[in-house]
Amino acid sequence: MKILGVIPARMAATRFPGKPMKPILEIPMVGHCYLRSKMCSLLDEVYVATCDQTIIDYVEGIGGKAIMTSNVHERATERSAEALLNIEALLENLKFDIIVMIQGDEPLVDPEMIDEIIKPLLSGDRLVSNLMVKLTSQEEIKNPNTVKVVMDLNENALYMSREPIPSMEKFTEKIDYFRQLGLIAFTRKALLKFIALKPTNLEIIESVDMNRFLEHAIPIHMVETMFEVDAVDTPEDLVRVEEKMKKDKLYHLYKSKI
Repeated sequence: MKILGVIPARMAATRFPGKPMKPILEIPMVGHCYLRSKMCSLLDEVYVATCDQTIIDYVEGIGGKAIMTSNVHERATERSAEALLNIEALLENLKFDIIVMIQGDEPLVDPEMIDEIIKPLLSGDRLVSNLMVKLTSQEEIKNPNTVKVVMDLNENALYMSREPIPSMEKFTEKIDYFRQLGLIAFTRKALLKFIALKPTNLEIIESVDMNRFLEHAIPIHMVETMFEVDAVDTPEDLVRVEEKMKKDKLYHLYKSKI
């Protein structure tokens, strides 16, 4: 199987403009995401997908690969699908079997997390897999920047919301809450199916891409990771992540190479 990693990134992020190029220990955030993704041995290619020449210039400047995409995309999944088609055309119509979307605002991503999300698709009987992590604080559970997910008994997603789900209003015992991560693997067929489907009501209300699949009854297999994750949605998040990066083992493997 040929496996492609795509890192969607754009400068015009609503909550934090210019976010991909914000430095974390002197390396732009998108650089951390790219260099760490390249450490995953299961990925045949890794590209940053963007509509900004600034990001392309930076990625190519560190010896990486980037692909230009349209500036009209509202969903990272749509940008990743366009990137797939553009990359396949660039590589003389090579077809990828699995595409992994790796968010450009999770600079602490571990290559083993990418392995975790690819493996469920290798057997050929699943279309989409999504990484999740257990939430441990009320602040995280109630944070609208954190997408929560509930699952059926087969560990397939039932619904994703920015609200705390399930409800804690009438249940007094302990509830496990899970955060959906932006680390998602698709078969080629599933990713192209996403852009063929019209945006759905719950997708728009929640501003969560994967609800488009769920509303069309396309299963999303959820995989819990034990790795620590931390996304950057605000300038305050950037400060916290930078402190974590100072102690990160992977960072010290690539910091001197660029």
